[in-house]
Amino acid sequence: MSESTKRAVFKVSIRGTVDAVWRELTRREGPQKAMFNAVLHTDGIAPGGTLRMRSINGKYTAVAGQYIEVEEPVRLTHTMRFTTNDDPECRITYRLEETAEGVDLTLTVDDLPVGSKSEKQLRQGGPFIVNNLKAIVETGKPTFGTRLLYVLFKVLEPLNPKRARSEHWPLPTD
Repeated sequence: MSESTKRAVFKVSIRGTVDAVWRELTRREGPQKAMFNAVLHTDGIAPGGTLRMRSINGKYTAVAGQYIEVEEPVRLTHTMRFTTNDDPECRITYRLEETAEGVDLTLTVDDLPVGSKSEKQLRQGGPFIVNNLKAIVETGKPTFGTRLLYVLFKVLEPLNPKRARSEHWPLPTD
């Protein structure tokens, strides 16, 4: 790996099934509560499929990417970039491993640009995502602090930058 990119790895053990975790990672009906309450819009969860993580009302797109590898229900890899940053794409891999106690989830971020705004956001977001996936699968809801944060997101949504408007990030099928 070059000096200008890094890898970040986030892990958690979840008392639940591989299928339950996979369902949360690929949820399309309603917001993904572990993914900052964004709604997954895609033209297909398959290699080459385009993905967009949009606000509940669909007006803003926070993340854009493309699926690279889909091995249901144990591995999901896609590219991603934050629509508000000019940083290059990263590669996200979710690996699910069934254990006697449930599921070991590993979230790996590759091609993370060192010193970038995206690096900072992903290093903060990784633990948030895995810990909320754990909470959702185990209890049916994200942590209390996360639920409060989502109320704040809704209030502040009109302040999103214009470059994040979904019209700038269409799916091929839009």
